Amino acid sequence: QVQLVESGGGLVQAGGSLRLSCAASGSIGRFDAMGWYRQAPGKQRELVVLSTSGGSINYADSVKSRFTISRDNAKNSVYLQMNSLKPEDTAVYYCNAKWLFCKRGDCWGQGTQVTVSS
Repeated sequence: QVQLVESGGGLVQAGGSLRLSCAASGSIGRFDAMGWYRQAPGKQRELVVLSTSGGSINYADSVKSRFTISRDNAKNSVYLQMNSLKPEDTAVYYCNAKWLFCKRGDCWGQGTQVTVSS
């Protein structure tokens, strides 16, 4: 069973920065991909960024040049550096791992709230 634990969310003013962390139980190298999704109130969950084991990284257009994903295999963790935050970035952010043994191929963390005030 995979556990993903997010941290680092909070309240920040527009233009500020936050760094989210996601710690996995066990090696992240076994996953086909890891990334971040977000869900704003009344909206569907959407992809923020996905990083594959093959090395490709796909950002949502809305966060390109502002958000950066990184990973530390030794710490079994992935990170999301968020700069130049906007009120429309307000959402619950979920860590995601794609792996055969996750339910329907996706494992999820519990989510962390990010609120950007104007």
